Amino acid sequence: MGKILVHEFMSLDGVIDAPVWTADYGWTERMTEIFSGITERSSDILLGRTTFEMFAQSWPDRTVEDDPGAPFFNDTIKHVVSSTLTDPAWRNSTVVSGYDAEVIRQLKAHATGDIYVSGSGTLVRAMLADGLVDEIHALVYPVTRGEGPRLFAPDAAPGAFTFATVEPLANGAAYIDCRPQP
Repeated sequence: MGKILVHEFMSLDGVIDAPVWTADYGWTERMTEIFSGITERSSDILLGRTTFEMFAQSWPDRTVEDDPGAPFFNDTIKHVVSSTLTDPAWRNSTVVSGYDAEVIRQLKAHATGDIYVSGSGTLVRAMLADGLVDEIHALVYPVTRGEGPRLFAPDAAPGAFTFATVEPLANGAAYIDCRPQP
C-alpha cells in the first residue's frame, strides 16, 4: 500500500498558486536531494486536471539533460482526477474520473510505491478533508501573496500535524515535511 505524498510550493501566507513567484529564489542542490528522495519512493503520480494540463505542456519534451526530474515525470504512471478530461495525450496517463475518495483509496491500496502529488490544490484539499494525505512536503517561501488559492480551505476542519522536518534552505525558503495526526 502506498502513501500519498503531497508536494507544494507555498508562500508564507499559504498561497499555492502557479509558483512563478519562486523563480527569484532559485533552486538549490538540497532541494534536488529532497525531491529526488520523494520521487524515488513513488511509483505513481496523481494530479488534478489543471496541474496535469500545465505539466503536460512542459514535461513531455524534456530530457534528463534538460532536467533530472524529466524521466520521473514522463515515465511514471500518471492518474488524472477530472470529470472533463477524456483522452490525455501525455504518455502513461489515465483519467480516473472526477474526485472520488474510494477511487483514491484503491489507488493507494494497489500502488507498488508511494503516490506523488504536486500542486493540484482542489484535489489536495479534498484528500485532506477525507484523510487520504499521508505527508505534506512544502517549500515555504518568505513572501506573502495576499490573494490566491491556499493549501487549506477557509472552511477546512481543524486538524493537527506533526513536523517530521523543518529545514531552512540556502535560498531563503524552508522545507517542511509534516504528517497529519490521526
